[in-house]
Amino acid sequence: MGITVHFEGKLKDESSLESLCKNAEAFAKEMEWPFSLISEQEVKLERVRGEEDWDYIGPVKGIEIFPHEACEPFRLEFDKDLYIQEYTKTQFAPVQIHVLLVDFLRTNQSLFESVEVIDEGEFFDTNDLDLLSKHIQACNEQLEQYLSQPEKYYGPVKLENGRIVDLMEE
Repeated sequence: MGITVHFEGKLKDESSLESLCKNAEAFAKEMEWPFSLISEQEVKLERVRGEEDWDYIGPVKGIEIFPHEACEPFRLEFDKDLYIQEYTKTQFAPVQIHVLLVDFLRTNQSLFESVEVIDEGEFFDTNDLDLLSKHIQACNEQLEQYLSQPEKYYGPVKLENGRIVDLMEE
């Protein structure tokens, strides 16, 4: 459940990483969103390839942007091979947040050797704001059905790492 933008791919080269981070920093500043640069020597990234879990352990670089308190962080974190596999749930934030993040990904596609964006709101592929709004509304209505049983369910819950769990069972 939830409207999330999934993205994965590989940047062309180190200069593409520098450009993407500069573009993301300028974007965050323009939107007046907090951000932090990422540069760590030893990080474990949990990833999935072909329905199989696999972990990356090693150095990472990038930037993390915090678009809205009701949105997950927009994390552009690349491994030593300039590969990324990330997602950002936007469902609980204003719809414009989703649009801005998708537009940022779209605008920076040329920096990637390959990139795949899966937008559960279908905005990336269609640019249809009404369709995105309908998807968000449908998810929220389904969530409300569960939450109408407060003895069994509660949510959404924001975790310490910024991820948002739509629904929790008591």
